[in-house]
Amino acid sequence: MIEAIPLQSSGELVKGINNTWILTVSFLIFFMHAGFAMLEAGQVRAKNVANQLTKNLLTWSVGVTVFFLVGVGIANAAAGLGFETPFMAEADTGSAFVYVNWLYGAVFAMTAATIVSGAVAGRARLRAYVTYTILLAAVIYPVVIAMTWTAQSAENATGLVEQLVGTPFADFAGGMIVHGMGGIAGLTAAWILGPRMGRYNDDGSANVIPGHSMTFAVLGTLMLAFGWYGFNVGTASIFSDGAFNGAVLGRVAMTTTLAMAMGAVGAATVAWAKTGKVDTLYVANGLLAGLVGITAIPNTTTWWGALLVGILAGAQLPLVFSFVENYLKIDDVCAVFPVHGSAGVLGTLLYPFVAVAGWDGFSPNVSFMAEHFAAQLVGVAIITAWTVTATALIWYVLKLAGQARVTPEHEREGLDLSEHGVDTYPEFGDEDGVVADGGSVKTDGGFVTDGSAVRTDGSVANNDGDSK
Repeated sequence: MIEAIPLQSSGELVKGINNTWILTVSFLIFFMHAGFAMLEAGQVRAKNVANQLTKNLLTWSVGVTVFFLVGVGIANAAAGLGFETPFMAEADTGSAFVYVNWLYGAVFAMTAATIVSGAVAGRARLRAYVTYTILLAAVIYPVVIAMTWTAQSAENATGLVEQLVGTPFADFAGGMIVHGMGGIAGLTAAWILGPRMGRYNDDGSANVIPGHSMTFAVLGTLMLAFGWYGFNVGTASIFSDGAFNGAVLGRVAMTTTLAMAMGAVGAATVAWAKTGKVDTLYVANGLLAGLVGITAIPNTTTWWGALLVGILAGAQLPLVFSFVENYLKIDDVCAVFPVHGSAGVLGTLLYPFVAVAGWDGFSPNVSFMAEHFAAQLVGVAIITAWTVTATALIWYVLKLAGQARVTPEHEREGLDLSEHGVDTYPEFGDEDGVVADGGSVKTDGGFVTDGSAVRTDGSVANNDGDSK
């Protein structure tokens, strides 16, 4: 039986409340994995749903263990603090914060890791993805936080950006460190893997491969938005040096909410301007892009800055996705780069221009803007260079070894059957209705359950050739 420890002072009470709150925030952020699971499952084809869900489950299960055993130690060592990991903590009351702090860091780390799964959906081997997750949790992400958060929060240590330019890199809750890094890693991995079969024609034009459930995708979006309050507002609620800053808490709640709203508006507006239609998936992902955009800077941004960051982050989504799809020819299945990568970079770089400290009434503080923009730019460049280099090396080695991608036969059949031996929707299966790419089409000309018969205009085809 665990005995309660009497509180000796108000300081002990603050520590107890703080640890409990940090755990609550961690649970909220952990719940975002359910959102990622639904969002990604909705955007992949029916024959790949179980594979995507399995990757989400293993991202957490494998990654959080590796981060406990190795990742935290690598982060501390790379920051010059020595190789100290949570399992080295003494098994007494003094270890409580060590364990709490590890879990709080782990939910951020695993958010970065799970973003990658959406970019490589539909063709990456499970073993390749798990291998990458292990290395991301052990080395790639820990090096990123070593250069930023770990060094900045330690005594007698300075972040790499501050060492280089004399001004610290600002990222409050992971707009660049978590989301930007994850989106860039996903784009890099998708580039090395190559596109899904049928994604591009011989002339280079792109085919639309619809996801199997818009409902799941929107549900996942709203679940992520709920968990995001833990990401941003929860972080602002933590006592810092025994003090509580209510002004920062209120600002973070306000800017997070406004940017989220304007992200959806920005994406909807650009999609409507391009096609005359308001694309539901763009609206959903635009909402998330608005959240990503503000995540680095919710504690410092003005109200109008939150509106600006949100609408720009949402507006860039359809444009960047189109650029990645049509010019880079990279098959980013769940649009993780425009949602997390470019939106994270955008918000991080906008910091000095929308910060309260950047303005004296209506007059811009030019020196503040120039000084902090340089720091933000250097920080973004360093994180991008490290993430691209490490990710490309790992996936390229896996590709050379023939372990990165499933066989063409398994890709046509679907990863649910080839990797897991299950059919997510067995009641819709029809042996007579299996088409060349492994999708299921009803033989009576009914609906396509996974959008597998691809057309260049984004519609789907019956087995008699008519479009639906």
